[in-house]
Amino acid sequence: QVQLVESGGGLVQAGGSLRLSCAASGSIFRINAMGWYRQAPGKQREMVASISSGGRTNYADFAKGRFTISRDNAENTVSLQMNSLKPEDTAVYYCNVAIYTGWGKSDDYWGQGTQVTVSS
Repeated sequence: QVQLVESGGGLVQAGGSLRLSCAASGSIFRINAMGWYRQAPGKQREMVASISSGGRTNYADFAKGRFTISRDNAENTVSLQMNSLKPEDTAVYYCNVAIYTGWGKSDDYWGQGTQVTVSS
């Protein structure tokens, strides 16, 4: 079993910053990609940012220049630094982790979600 625990969400004014963190624990041999997704009310879940085991990052267009994803492989954590937040960033943010299970395969795990609310 793998558990993901997220922290760092909250209420912030437009232009402010928040830092989200996600810690993975349990039966982990190796973590492949880690990432953050978000889902706003009435909308589909969308990718925010991802980072490979080697540190290669990928960002959604709306996140480029404002958000920074990072990971600590020793601690099995992934973080998302969010700056210059806008009201449209309001959503539930989910951590996603791909755990290597052998034979070239991995299983996806999701955090419980953390609410980010940006007031105008």
